[in-house]
Amino acid sequence: MLVVFESIIPVFLLVVLGTVLKRWRKIDDGLWLGLEQLGFYVLFPALLFSTLAQADFAGMEAGALSIASIGAVTLMSTAILLAWPLFRKAGVSRASFTTVFQTSTRWNGFMALATAGKLYGQEGIGILALIMTLVIIPINFYNIGILVWFGGGARDVRSFLVRILTNPLIVASATGTLFNLLGIHLYAPVMETVDLMAEASLSLGLIMVGAGLRIADALRPNGTALISVALKLFAMPLVMVSAAWLLGVEGNPLLAVALGASVPTAMNGYLLAKQMGGDAPLYASVATLQTAASFLTIPLVLTLTAYAAG
Repeated sequence: MLVVFESIIPVFLLVVLGTVLKRWRKIDDGLWLGLEQLGFYVLFPALLFSTLAQADFAGMEAGALSIASIGAVTLMSTAILLAWPLFRKAGVSRASFTTVFQTSTRWNGFMALATAGKLYGQEGIGILALIMTLVIIPINFYNIGILVWFGGGARDVRSFLVRILTNPLIVASATGTLFNLLGIHLYAPVMETVDLMAEASLSLGLIMVGAGLRIADALRPNGTALISVALKLFAMPLVMVSAAWLLGVEGNPLLAVALGASVPTAMNGYLLAKQMGGDAPLYASVATLQTAASFLTIPLVLTLTAYAAG
């Protein structure tokens, strides 16, 4: 229990720092727009490329984990998309629906990796890193697709494909995977530069989420926000753990799957919402609620998974 708390506290404190800095009058408001653009076009793509290009999964059996992780993300994405008529009937706007979709399917892989190392050692880190590699491209493809389709503007097939294929997150993920599979290595000083940008992206993303927070909304969440919390912290772990268990995954690997599925949403989705017409204030509120709730839900999910697995 304490390990989980210690892994979440630094993330939450950076979000709080962003909230404080945004309201500090000595910092010009114009800074925040520039930081959002820097994160979206440069730092977050560097993070994805660095992670995927250097991942080492030699000797790791990926079959069952591949089917379980990609299948669970695809199933959740499909179910939420099919529920759009219900959300529309309930008065949820198109922009808010994209945030429900994002915050229900994205997951904070770095929080999961940090916690897995303390709980399950290198085995847990390896499993989480594999799952992260497997789902990065599908998750970004699904979420960017939803933002393009529901975010307004041109929605013909050609425009859709152009915006998908030229999105910096998709390009970085695909390029990093290609480098890994082909064994291509960047010149060491260049790769180190990319790694430094990647390191900066995580802290920046957390601070930017804090800067966009609406504290009053988080303290008085609406029904849409609560649905997003339930989908990510309860439904996603149930779907992914069930899929892995049915495919024969057990022991620490199953617990690592549960951990990856139960962490709160990825913070970089907030920048996507800002850049692509989503409901960014709702995203910030949901991310805050999920992070706070995960103090209790992650230990609960891990305990129930361990019990169910015997």
